[in-house]
Amino acid sequence: MDISNVLIEALPYIKKFHNKKIMIKYGGHAMIDQHAMSSTARDTVLLKYVGMQPLVVHGGGPDISRAMDKMGKTPKFVGGLRVTDSETMDIVKMVLIGKINIDIVSKIGLHGGKSIGISGKDDFLIEASKRDLTKIQQEDGEILEVDLGYVGKINKINSNLIDVLTQENYIPVIAPLGTDESGNTLNLNADTVAGSLASDINAEKLVVLTDVPGILTDPDDPESIIRRIHVDELKELVKEGIITGGMIPKVETCINAVENGVKTAHILDGRIEHSILLEIFTKDGIGTMVRE
Repeated sequence: MDISNVLIEALPYIKKFHNKKIMIKYGGHAMIDQHAMSSTARDTVLLKYVGMQPLVVHGGGPDISRAMDKMGKTPKFVGGLRVTDSETMDIVKMVLIGKINIDIVSKIGLHGGKSIGISGKDDFLIEASKRDLTKIQQEDGEILEVDLGYVGKINKINSNLIDVLTQENYIPVIAPLGTDESGNTLNLNADTVAGSLASDINAEKLVVLTDVPGILTDPDDPESIIRRIHVDELKELVKEGIITGGMIPKVETCINAVENGVKTAHILDGRIEHSILLEIFTKDGIGTMVRE
């Protein structure tokens, strides 16, 4: 690869996105593998040094389950959704804020970035309310209504704290927790948090890191990746059942973000080193870009 050509190709994108906010949702391999997390943190710092304003939202489901196992508490899932009781909520806070968040902040710092870890509870960044009873279809077709416990939905974003941090050149690293009107902590879907924040702060891009190459027309064929797609076309793929399972929440997050002001949303394979840079700074990109 000719390094000079790579730099020349990147220049117009560096100019175009100068001082623009880039919301990055860390997930999948980029959250599990320490080398991948370090590489992703380094790329995030690079975005900052070339003049962009990256922000990070992270999840932590696998780490939460492992911590529960170590503490002798069996994770409870209904229809693939975690049930969060009071004791589980304490573990969720401990893992998201006390482990994952500070690990990401530390790795960003090691690569020369200024970073501060926060959660949606800080300065009432995310006001939330308990989710309604969730309908789950059993294998026999019966519909059950399930109370997921301390699991929330976003009501309002108060982004003043984000504005202060970005103005002072910090990279905010945000744990997906919210606060209800009584001050209770609620666990939130990290993809949803990233999309909602991206819309509220008028981010140029939402980048969702996962463990698939992007949106595929055939889940078993990585070559079936769709490089560019409009929101309306993406809705049709969901309706036709081409997009299923765990990809649906990520796709819906991208659709909602683009429909609410984010210029483009991207789904990338976090297992590929420098996937963020390859997506943002090259003409063809490496994942799937969603636009209006």
